[in-house]
Amino acid sequence: MKVVNAATKEHEEHIGDLIHCFYSEVFPCYFDDEQIQKFEQLQILSMEGLRYNGTMKEAFQLISALQSLLTVIECIEHHGIQEGYHHLFERNVQLLEKFGISFPFTIDQFRKKRRRIFSMYSRPQNDWVM
Repeated sequence: MKVVNAATKEHEEHIGDLIHCFYSEVFPCYFDDEQIQKFEQLQILSMEGLRYNGTMKEAFQLISALQSLLTVIECIEHHGIQEGYHHLFERNVQLLEKFGISFPFTIDQFRKKRRRIFSMYSRPQNDWVM
């Protein structure tokens, strides 16, 4: 008999928040709205086809893979693509794919940000409605 700990609702919400972060903070910096809409249609970073048993170990693996990808992309922005980034990027993409989450990007697609970021996907600068 094997005892496993179940992931909490908060773990699964955090996974959803990290995925939302890609759509609202990362993708608008590198892709236009039409491309991001296509990503949604293709269910990129979607939890729909998730092969996940709901264990705490799997939840932490998903969280760490998403956080690692966010960190690598942020580091590329500040330091360029360093030698170890390719390995980290690919390893975490493979981990997501193991769980059925599609992330069909290469590290080179995050090499250069767009000049002007005006997107319906990016977070509003404030919450005031005029």
